[in-house]
Amino acid sequence: MNFSLFIASSFILLLMSLSFLFLGSLLLFKGTVIFLELHLLNYNSLDLVMIFLLDWMSNLFMGVVCLISSMVVFYSNSYMSKDVNKNRFLILVILFVLSMMLMIVSPNMISILLGWDGLGLISYLLVTYYQNEKSFNAGMLTIMSNRIGDAAILMCIAWMLNFGSWNFYFYLNYVKYDDFGGLMIMLVILAGMTKSAQIPFCSWLPAAMAAPTPVSALVHSSTLVTAGVYLLIRFQPLFMGTSASICLMFIGMITMFISGLGANFEFDLKKIIALSTLSQLGLMMMILGAGFEILAFFHLLSHAFFKSLLFLCAGILIHSFKDIQDIRMMGNIIKFMPLTSTFFNVSNLALCGLPFLTGFYSKDLILEMVFLTNLNMISLFLCFVSTGFTVCYSVRVMYWSFFSEVNMTSLINIHDEDWIMSKSMLTLFFMSIFGGSSLMWAMMPTNEMVYLPYYLKILVLYLILGGIIIGILINYLYMWIKFSSKFELINFMGSIWFMPFISTYGMNSLFLNLGLNVKKNLDYGWSENLLVYNIQNSLNYLISYFQLMHKNFIKIYLLIFVMWIMCLIFMMNM
Repeated sequence: MNFSLFIASSFILLLMSLSFLFLGSLLLFKGTVIFLELHLLNYNSLDLVMIFLLDWMSNLFMGVVCLISSMVVFYSNSYMSKDVNKNRFLILVILFVLSMMLMIVSPNMISILLGWDGLGLISYLLVTYYQNEKSFNAGMLTIMSNRIGDAAILMCIAWMLNFGSWNFYFYLNYVKYDDFGGLMIMLVILAGMTKSAQIPFCSWLPAAMAAPTPVSALVHSSTLVTAGVYLLIRFQPLFMGTSASICLMFIGMITMFISGLGANFEFDLKKIIALSTLSQLGLMMMILGAGFEILAFFHLLSHAFFKSLLFLCAGILIHSFKDIQDIRMMGNIIKFMPLTSTFFNVSNLALCGLPFLTGFYSKDLILEMVFLTNLNMISLFLCFVSTGFTVCYSVRVMYWSFFSEVNMTSLINIHDEDWIMSKSMLTLFFMSIFGGSSLMWAMMPTNEMVYLPYYLKILVLYLILGGIIIGILINYLYMWIKFSSKFELINFMGSIWFMPFISTYGMNSLFLNLGLNVKKNLDYGWSENLLVYNIQNSLNYLISYFQLMHKNFIKIYLLIFVMWIMCLIFMMNM
């Protein structure tokens, strides 16, 4: 295998993306849904059928996934060029994308589980790609958190036996009014929360940054973390109008708040972008719980473009700075890397929701629709302050990395990367500018005016300005914050409210101590005394007895032979 395979794989994924986007647009305009049934096995009464659901939503999502994957694979042609295991990396990325596509097109719980488990397993292999202790710990935290959602999907599969089929698409309205339908609603929401890293399962998302940067771009934009949101969008008729949707909305708000707050006190570049992903996932969950599933899907697609571009730019910065990820060690990059700086800042502004970039179309509409829901003041405060935090940490990253004084060593040679990386980012750059408007015109062809008072309409712009001011103040007050007596509070807010420590030490110590006690009392205790020693003593006694008999005496062998002959004669005469 050589590097031409990266380019060939990228080209194939790009062709698949264009075909899926064309088919999705066609189905959207015609209002058509395609059910594709493949008969795999037909034996007597057994009929094994594989069903694919091809509607506009699944096709658009697969088109976006394939487009971002093709750019990431093309980018990896240069990024992973010096890596020893680059072939294994390419195979894992392709399997990762195929697992996501299987999950997207499945209206069946069994095939959803296949794609769901494929995502979890391959994400573990990708997080532990760089084989060191930190990667192994991060991979174990990732896969163990996701196993909770896998168990919930398995329980849903067992419960759907009551309906005679695992095709949930036909039974959503029946399950809602079933006596135990609330159980299935809770299981589906639990599965979506674990895969999309909502609180209290949010600690694995920053830990998954141990993976290579192209994998992070793929995971955090359109594949692993968005699978939970997409699953809940599919199951949205099941829990709409119930108390579960209200719980989901508040969980999304709290996740937005703590991740946005934590990103303002983080200095690892990849972890800041990961926490911004967590904040945007909370926004999707919040608006999905409020009942606007099309808006959640719209933000899911638009967020994928600029978030993948952010990670690819971060990968170039980490390469240029010889694997340094601390933003305090960068500075004034805009003079050395103008092209990468342009890409990074435009994607960052799209994340903030700057007017007429991709993020603006979905984010502004979501914040305006929040005013139309029946929310209290605390919920509105959490929602809009979390949006202000997004601008705040974006300005902070831009200041420390691009506009502050030079803080790097003089030995580092900083320059824009080669044409392969630049071309892959150029496509995502244009999608970060024009993707939101294109999706808006396609998914919402008719203008629906949201009538609000002037001060509420202009509130989003005030949030952006307020976030810029607070971000600048945090930059200037950094040394005071660092050496102040309130450093414990800053540490608490910056570490996602100690959620990583609770989900690792707090959860693991209980089970590890329980396992240690079981091992001491059973393996090394009663079971060893009752089973091992007794069996060993009995076998020793029998062996010593037989050894006594077989001391090579000919009369003993002849006696045994005669006894066998007598036994055979006796058996034949019966």
